[in-house]
Amino acid sequence: MKTFKLYWKKYSYIILVAFIILGLFDMRFALAAVVCMAGPIMVSFWKGRYWCGNLCPRGSMYDSLISKISRKRKIPGFFKSIYLRIFMVAFIFTMFGLGLYKNWGNAYGIGMVFYRIIVITSIVGIVLGVIYSQRTWCSFCPMGTIASFVAKKRKISRVLQVSASCVSCKLCAKKCPLDIVPYNYKGDLLSHPDCIQCGKCASVCPKKAIGYDFR
Repeated sequence: MKTFKLYWKKYSYIILVAFIILGLFDMRFALAAVVCMAGPIMVSFWKGRYWCGNLCPRGSMYDSLISKISRKRKIPGFFKSIYLRIFMVAFIFTMFGLGLYKNWGNAYGIGMVFYRIIVITSIVGIVLGVIYSQRTWCSFCPMGTIASFVAKKRKISRVLQVSASCVSCKLCAKKCPLDIVPYNYKGDLLSHPDCIQCGKCASVCPKKAIGYDFR
């Protein structure tokens, strides 16, 4: 299972590529995008933004491909602004709702709605990922924002922890693709609602002070 998870995180971007290609031949294939829209929200009730860091095909693309050409600059505060995030949620769902209303009963038309949203937001994410951090889009992704809100309101069952053995070397903060500062949670749960639990902070920690089972 662990091996499958590692392969999924690294190569599931192939699903995104297949989605884009197949959609060009038949827009009904694009209806599969509903999984990636509902998935992050459903998973967030138990594991916060775990989907974003471990199951999202687009996230896999950012980490496996875009990270290789990203300038890895700090994400501007504007992209983390609550105002932008609320606007993006309202905008995407308004466009989605209008598209569904206009094309209700037409599988091709509804597929086109999904396709356009996924392709356009992927292009935006790639551009921002190259200019800044590869995960810049994840800072204001509408689905991620909703998942973050749910995580903030619920007690999540599986969250990374930072043990008291942390020496605040700051390597974890440099590795985090969302500019979270894990060492600030020394001796406690890494309870930041935007933590996508990608594990990059844990992998770089020289003291192995970040993990799931310290408490």
